[in-house]
Amino acid sequence: MSVSAPPRPSAPAPHRPPAHRPVLAWRPVLAWRPGRADLEVLWLYLLTRIGLWTTAGAVRWLFPSDSQAREPASFLSPWQQWDWQHYLHIARDGYFPGQAGPWTAGWDNREAFLPGFPLTLRAVHTVVPDWAAAGALISFAAGGVAVLALARIARHHLPHPDAGRRTVLFLLLSPCAVFLAAGYTEALFLALALPAWLAAQRRNWPVAAVLAALACSVRVTGLFLAAALVLHFVRTAARDRRAWRAAPWLLLPALSPALFSWYLQARTGDWMAWKHAQERGWYRDFHTPWEAWSHTWEAAFHHLHPTGYALMWQAELLAMLAGLALLIVLVLRRRWPEALYIGLTLWALGTSYWYTSVPRSTLLWWPLWIGLASWSLRRPQVLTAYLCVAAPLATVVAITFLTGRWAG
Repeated sequence: MSVSAPPRPSAPAPHRPPAHRPVLAWRPVLAWRPGRADLEVLWLYLLTRIGLWTTAGAVRWLFPSDSQAREPASFLSPWQQWDWQHYLHIARDGYFPGQAGPWTAGWDNREAFLPGFPLTLRAVHTVVPDWAAAGALISFAAGGVAVLALARIARHHLPHPDAGRRTVLFLLLSPCAVFLAAGYTEALFLALALPAWLAAQRRNWPVAAVLAALACSVRVTGLFLAAALVLHFVRTAARDRRAWRAAPWLLLPALSPALFSWYLQARTGDWMAWKHAQERGWYRDFHTPWEAWSHTWEAAFHHLHPTGYALMWQAELLAMLAGLALLIVLVLRRRWPEALYIGLTLWALGTSYWYTSVPRSTLLWWPLWIGLASWSLRRPQVLTAYLCVAAPLATVVAITFLTGRWAG
């Protein structure tokens, strides 16, 4: 009797990737799914905000503008310093109120500031009548978004359960952290730039490009972010030819500066009006890197300026050295997109007459905070040393800024 062979098992069906659905491409970055690690980061962010606002409240009482004052200044007055006035004037009056402009005596060169933050301030002001409160609210909300994105980027790079919280801790206790709470551009820029970078890590190029375009409307640093995104895309597309379909999206960030330049040209006849305003108001005309270093060194150590300004120029030099060290580390580790971002930033900051706002710019160097967190996870004493040094410096810079002195 013949016995039939058992039936051959059917071959498994070939794996087919799910069909591409463009609408869902936005969800990985924009979806709100806070896990325990995210909640810990937000709690840390809230605690540091309480600390900064408590410091600002003490400043109102301890350092009044009138030493004989019997009443403290208004609650928000310590935050209305320096660049805030430019953003306020633009949001309230526009760039060229009453036909005033660079041709007007005593002009404040407000066209040196990009429109992203003033437009956001004007929009929030329609709901929050007090301008200073509106600015504080923007920075508070934007800072929360920024730290969540930073924590997620850190967890993407570092396989450690505490990587995100540790990275955010380094940022929030950094010497110039007060500017994340002030009505300045740093928090809003990070709230756009860090999710853009996170989207790029997830190969979500449309979202990355849109967010980078918005970041370019807030700070010129957005252009350096866009350059880093292009390099990251090219390195990714070299391994996946299908990725080139998204290449046109990476042209989008150039739209923001192009539109602003067009607007300024229509009003002033000068396509580079923003750059010329920077040169007039802040000495940001081109000098070689060694000239810029020499001028800053003289301002810091040759007793040419009051001690408060000299100390801040010393901080500028230290921040530039920190940036150069970070750039070297990124190059040695072949982190080319991040190295390009940092390198372009240092070139822009290091080729003016002298260094200006380099310490503040460290807030935007997310590879620095991730690198420090990684180092501290290998060597716990790094965190202890950082907290013992950075936290007092952060308090000093905060008081310096909140009392109306030049800081960062």
